[in-house]
Amino acid sequence: MSNLAAIPVKEIKKVVSPFPLDQWYVAGFSSELTDKPLGRTYLNQKVVLFRTGEGSVAALEDRCCHKSLPLSCGSVESGDLRCGYHGLKFNGEGQCIEIPGQERIPSKAKVRAYHVKERNHIIWIWMPKAEGGAPACEPPEYAHHDNPMYKWGSGCYHYDTPWQLIHDNLLDLSHLGYVHLKTIGGDARLHMNAPTTVTAEGNSVKVIRHMVGSNPPPTYKAAWIFGDTCDRWQEIEFVPSHLSIWTGAMEPGTGSIDDPNRGGFHLRGFHGITPESETSCHYFWSMCSNKHPQMPETIEKVLQQIEFTFNEDQGVIHDQWRNMQEFGERATWLDIHCDAGANRARRIIDQLVAQNAA
Repeated sequence: MSNLAAIPVKEIKKVVSPFPLDQWYVAGFSSELTDKPLGRTYLNQKVVLFRTGEGSVAALEDRCCHKSLPLSCGSVESGDLRCGYHGLKFNGEGQCIEIPGQERIPSKAKVRAYHVKERNHIIWIWMPKAEGGAPACEPPEYAHHDNPMYKWGSGCYHYDTPWQLIHDNLLDLSHLGYVHLKTIGGDARLHMNAPTTVTAEGNSVKVIRHMVGSNPPPTYKAAWIFGDTCDRWQEIEFVPSHLSIWTGAMEPGTGSIDDPNRGGFHLRGFHGITPESETSCHYFWSMCSNKHPQMPETIEKVLQQIEFTFNEDQGVIHDQWRNMQEFGERATWLDIHCDAGANRARRIIDQLVAQNAA
């Protein structure tokens, strides 16, 4: 008689991602892909990016199916990816197309491929619930990168903190008056007391703050002609993959601060926050700025000052996370009025993560 019934059956546990899936995430900027492969980790998954022979972007699991060396340690040859250990070559679909010294290529000689797409100089990667799952929609558009009204620059930070701490920071710009005094700060009291509206629709959150009669901060004065005061605005739009932040100012009396086509000094910020792990993330940013007709080109100076503010934010958020770890369970948070946008964004992320198990 068979004794198979006596063998205990191991419980198979379903691993649920701590991040929203079936979503587009920012993988990088088009300018980052040169003639070499680029390895990064997104949502705990190691990925290698490279350009194919047609010039499109391909994304594969960063692991050779032979001996597991990261494929990002290899090289790009005529639009295919050559492993740097034993020379296996893979195409953009992850199929091995050459094994040096061996004519026969086993059917299992392949690696996982991801759906990627370039749009407005941004590389997007689709992170599916099921391996091989196709995108359910197009990646978001960010037309400001292609608007001749603006000039822009971009950069990338790596944070050793959970990704949602950056959401919290960007959805609450009242911190500008305390953290960024040398650049985009301004009157801290005006920031904290300015009329603010917070709305949510679907998976998005919008925060609008208007600061009429504000003192123009240093970055604004360097880029635009302002008198003693200006009318400032901050408009923040959050979706799980990124935030779009439109800030700026106009001379008092030159237009309506509610006008979507208002003039004045504009800063259009793109902020792609992509988790690397539960405690680390990538921060892909760009900043578009317009030019005053009576001033010389200032985009480089503006970008330098914006990057300086991002360095300040990174220092604050890293110190915040370090303190949260040291205090442990005692590091509870007290909500105040300026937390409304961040709290709504966190609820959206929680709901999407819960759907992963559905």
